[in-house]
This record gives sequence, C-alpha cells and structure tokens, in this order.
Amino acid sequence: MNIAITDGVNLTPSAFELGLGQWSSENGTAGSATYAGAVNAALVPADADFGTCLEMTKTQSTQKLRWMGQTPILPGVYLRITAKVKAVSGNFCAVRIAGYAMSAANAHVNGLVEVASPVTLTTYGKVVTVQAIVGSGTRAGVDMAWGTVPVYGHFGLDLTGQTGGVVRIEDIVIEDITEAFLRDMMDVVDVRDYGAKGDGTTDDRAAFLAADAAADGRSLIVPEGSYRIGSSLSIDSPIRFTGTLIMPTAARLVLQKNFDFPTYAKAFGDEELALRKGLQALLSYTDNNIFDLCGRRVDLTGPIDVKAAVPDTSSWSNRRVLANGQISVSDNTAWSTTTVTSNATYSTSQSTTLSNVTNIANIPVGARVSGTGVGREVYVLAVDPGAAKLTLSQPLYGGSGTRSYTFRRYKYALDFSGFDYLARFTIDNVEFLLGGVASGILLAREGDTFGLRDCWMVKPKDRAITSIGRGCQNLYIDRCDFLSNELDVNVENRTSVCVNVNANDTKIRDSRFVRFGTTMVLDGTGHVIVGNHWFQGDGQVDGPRVPGLVFTTPNVQSTVTGNYIDNNFIEWTNEYSPDPNLGTQYSFGGLTMTGNTCIMDDVAAWVTWLSIKPYGSGHYIQGLTVSNNVFKALNGNINRIEKVDTSFADLDYARMRNITFQNNIFNAVSQMTVNPVMVQVTQSSAQSVWSADAAAYLPFGGWARHVESVVAVGAITNAAGARVTAMPFITAEQGAGKNLVNVTWPEAAKGKINVVIRIDTPN
Repeated sequence: MNIAITDGVNLTPSAFELGLGQWSSENGTAGSATYAGAVNAALVPADADFGTCLEMTKTQSTQKLRWMGQTPILPGVYLRITAKVKAVSGNFCAVRIAGYAMSAANAHVNGLVEVASPVTLTTYGKVVTVQAIVGSGTRAGVDMAWGTVPVYGHFGLDLTGQTGGVVRIEDIVIEDITEAFLRDMMDVVDVRDYGAKGDGTTDDRAAFLAADAAADGRSLIVPEGSYRIGSSLSIDSPIRFTGTLIMPTAARLVLQKNFDFPTYAKAFGDEELALRKGLQALLSYTDNNIFDLCGRRVDLTGPIDVKAAVPDTSSWSNRRVLANGQISVSDNTAWSTTTVTSNATYSTSQSTTLSNVTNIANIPVGARVSGTGVGREVYVLAVDPGAAKLTLSQPLYGGSGTRSYTFRRYKYALDFSGFDYLARFTIDNVEFLLGGVASGILLAREGDTFGLRDCWMVKPKDRAITSIGRGCQNLYIDRCDFLSNELDVNVENRTSVCVNVNANDTKIRDSRFVRFGTTMVLDGTGHVIVGNHWFQGDGQVDGPRVPGLVFTTPNVQSTVTGNYIDNNFIEWTNEYSPDPNLGTQYSFGGLTMTGNTCIMDDVAAWVTWLSIKPYGSGHYIQGLTVSNNVFKALNGNINRIEKVDTSFADLDYARMRNITFQNNIFNAVSQMTVNPVMVQVTQSSAQSVWSADAAAYLPFGGWARHVESVVAVGAITNAAGARVTAMPFITAEQGAGKNLVNVTWPEAAKGKINVVIRIDTPN
C-alpha cells in the first residue's frame, strides 16, 4: 500500500526554490511567520552537493523549519521524513526531524511526541542525512506515534544547540513507507520467509516451526509448492494452504487452530490421505477431541486401516469424535472379500482356539468363521502362524473334532481392528454411503464405549458394525439409521448382519434398521434395546420370517422395551457354548420384553415373535417377562407369539420359574399366551374330579405346574342341590402333556370355578 499511488496524494513538500513563503519559522500553521525575506535565510542556486538549496543561519536556540502544507496522517499509513544537511561555517549545531500535529478541527493535538532524535553536525561540508517516521501505530522503528486523532501535520526540521552556525539544507522529502510495516500489519506470516523451500526435497519442518513461533496470533500461509515435513509437526497458529505437504506415514500433523477436514484436505491435496492424517492426529494428545468433516464428503478407494495410519499407537482411551460429514466408497477390487478354506482341529477344552490350521498364512485377523458347529458371527481374533493356531471371538458349539472351515474377511470403510484397545471413540452425524461395495465399521479387538450418534449407514455390503472381540463393551448406538443392501432380496436369502456384540452393556436406542438378514446378534449381558424400529419383511405371500434380534447368552440380563419389532422375531440361544448341554451355569433367564409393538404382515401361520433355541439338553427358563406388548398380524392370522425351536433340544419344563406373560394385546393371533392364566371350569353334572385345561394359553407348551388359586363362582352344590362347603384339593401336571390340573372335591359336585394356573415356580 502507498497512498501516493493508491490515493494520488502528493506528499513531497514544495521545493525551496519555489518560494520560501511556504516554509514557516514557527509551527507551519496558517498565519505563522515564514522565511520569505528573512535575513537569516537565502537560496543558494548551485551547491555542489545539493544543487539549489536553502542556506540558514541559526539565530535561535531552536530554529524551526516547517512546511506550511498539510501532510495527511491516515490510520495504518506510515510516513518517512528525510532531510540532508551540512554545516558551512560558524558553530556546529544539531539537526532533528520535527512536526506539528493537527486535528480535524485545525487545532493542535497536545501530548504527542513531535520531534525525533537529533544528529549533531561535526564537520564542515559533510552531508548528514536525518530521518524520522511518523504514523498512527506504536511500532518498532516509528519515531512519532500519533494515534488516530491527528489528521494532518506540518513537517520539517529543528536546528538545536549553539547559535551562529550556518547550514545548508536540501529539499525535504516525505514518502509513504507503510510497506515496511506490512509484515506486522497483515494477519499472515509466509512460511517461505522463514526458510521453507517447497521443493519437495528439503525438510521444511524447522521453517514451519519458526514461522509458527513468529506468528504471534497471526495466520500462517503456505504458498504454492510441495513442502516435505520429515517428522511430526504441531502448528499452534491458524494456517492456510495453497501448497501441499509430504509427510511420512508415522509423522503426525496437528493443526491446533484448524483441526478440520477441509484444512487437512488442502494440506495434503488428497481427501483420502487427509482423512487418514486427521484420524492420526485425532488419536494423539492434542488440544482438540473432535475432527470435524465440516459437512464434506470423503470418497474412499479402499478401507481406512486406522491403526496403520497411527503406527505408533496400539491403544487409546481418551474421548475422541469424528463428526459432521459423509464417507462414500468407490467400487474397485480393494473392497473384495478375502475367502479362505482350511481344515482345523477344535477342542472344547480350548474353547476359543483352532489348532493345526492349514493354509493359516492366508487367514486374516477379522475373518468370519463358518462351518459345521459354528454359531453366528464368530470371528478370527488373532493368528499365530508359527503355532498354526487361531484365536476365535467365541467358542463353537459343535464339539471337538477336525473339520473344514471357511474364513471370509469383509472389507470395512473404517477398520479399527488393528488396535489392541480403543475406548471412548464416537462417530457423530456421519453418513456412510457404502453402495453395496463395502461394509461399515470394524471395531477394535478390545475397548469400551464406542459409539454412533445421529449417523446413517446406507447399503453396507455384508456388515454394518462388526465386533471381532470385546471392543464392543458398552457400545452405544443412538438415533441412527441403517439401510440394508438387500432391500429387494427375499427374507430367507439375505445374508447381511447389521451389528454384532461379544461383550456387555450395549445401548441401542431410537434407531431404525431396514431389511437386514439379521439386525442384531448380541452376546454378553446387560443390553438395553429401547425405542428402535427394525423390520425385515418382504413381498412374499405367506412368507417365512427369520430372527431380527438374536441373544446368544442364556442368562442375558437385558431389556427390550418400547421397540417396533416388524416382521421378524427375537431368537434366544446358547450357540456360543462349547458344551451346550446344561451344566452348572445359569440357563435361559433375565430377559424383559415390555411395551413393544410387534407386527407380522402376510406370513406363514407358524411364525412367532419369540423363539428359544437351546443348542443342548437340560435347559429351562428361569426369568422371563413379556408384558404390555402389542402383537398384531396383518393379512392373515398367526398361531401364537412364542415357541421353542427344538432343532437341537427341547426345554426342561419341570424346572421353569419366574415367567410372566401379562397385559399383552393380541390381534389376529389365534391363541393368546398368558402366565399365570385364569381358566374357568364349568361342571354341569356332579363329579368329584374336575379338569382345568390351560394348555393352549401356557407359554412354550409348558406344563401346568402350579395353581395360585381356586375360586368358586357362585355356589358349589352336590347332586341333590345342597351346597358343598368343603375345600377341594388340586393335582398339577396331569394328562399326557402334563398341562391339565385336576380339582378334587370330597364329594361329587357341580358348579363353576376360576383356577389360576402357572407353568413355573414363581421364585
């Protein structure tokens, strides 16, 4: 900036030869005395050094020379006043630049520094240059800082010291030198000014650090170029990139003031690399715990192996958040499933190990295991090629033996499986557009409190969220939407799974899941499934239905409350038991199913909403509450709401306890299920033994094991019509199916009674 150029301002005072009437011997204000006709001032037409110049005899203690023109003073503008002087004869004096500050009201502004440091003349004929800088700001190098009140000044010089000396003065020059202060005045610091080369070869790290230290609150700018940064770099100042960075994989870039994806994308010129580097910085000790995508879309050409992006970090437990954007994938072979088939030996004594594994070098960590005796969602947790052993996420139910297994390694947009431990990582308001090309998120092997909030996951190829270990402990999913890639596939042909869990205390709340093969496979205990809608129907007439929510721990200690369970059922198994027959462990219990809306539309009549599937013998139910739910079938009836799947074994009905089916609503369900259930018995002819039949109502086809009460409805009479007042006794577990109760009177009787029957022991 130069106001002489930009604003056309003439700063240079009049030359002396144009008349001394423009030069004041006082302060330069209008009406002040001038040197026109003064006896101590004259023009010299041809000085050897100055050409035409002013010769002045010093007659006062401070001899003033001020141009009477008004030199403007503007905020942010800095002027340099220059004068060349030489002593000719007489006493030597001192010379200094001076000025007189004036306000917009043409009044003197008091209290300002109006003179610069003096220079003493010591030799006749020697040209001495005196200078001073005046401007609005108090900056290094400014001799007269006048602030913003003065709007113009009268500038010149003072002769101080002894009188009687004669000096000659060249025309005074005033120039705009604001550009000398631009570095301090502008809000940017250029890394090139501190040695950065940007040639792609020189390590520019030291230059970036030096520029950052000098910025002092200003922004760094990185001009066009390729800047190699040899090791981790942390920048505390705001920064703007035109050029790009080259950094080793292990080197972190931490932008404390611009910790967001758009800045990292500019820094590296590659969005995929920018996401890797952003996640790398996020999982380090920075002042930021949120990496903000700022609404941007990141296109991935392959899986993001987060551990590989952070090679020097194996575990992390501070809160970190990836937020506010979209992750999409492009279709290529990088997303292809790796499939390996091998023989291996399994022993129930080492329930999570496969040994003598052939072809083990080709089996990757995170592969899903399938084969005879393998439950759903069993994964490879670790591989030991030297010992030919694999560690599994869950035991196998099929017993000991050598079998053939298939290992399928799906590819995930975000893969955290390389971490030994990852805790308190949240993905917030991120949409995953997976297009049937990639799966979604693979969790760390161990961890705690991984979460998704307000996220969308659209069309994952095989899995949305997978846990291969216990990195799912305290997993929470809140207000998310999952849309399957199998929307048009019939129920029985779908293979996708939305989420699986191996650990405890999952919270899945207020989320929606659309047409997955299976929505949730949950091992562990303490799960809270509240306020969700998951639906798995199709367009078939009288079609089958498959599990939507699978519990694989018998004593599950979990609640399913206030959900919309749509065209699928809850299946409860013990398929992760290496010895699935009941031993000393707890059997099926601890499940509460309350306040849910459950529908089936155009399905086969045998479909139910709750199925218990024991994989071994001896199991029973020891705590189950199904209450205040609505069960409704559309376009045809279904038989009942619950069943035992006896593909492997039945339940032990003699051990049932603490089972409640109460206050449910049934629509187009042929047979209600109630426990305890009240059965009314009407005996029109006198008999001593009456039979109460509750078989149709009792859950799971259980036995009539106990009677809570027998209440007479009206008088009980004998054959002669006399009242029978004696108390009857009951005998439970009667009939071939043990689902009848006999009420025995001391004499033949007739009348009506209400009998409350249970399939269980209520404690």
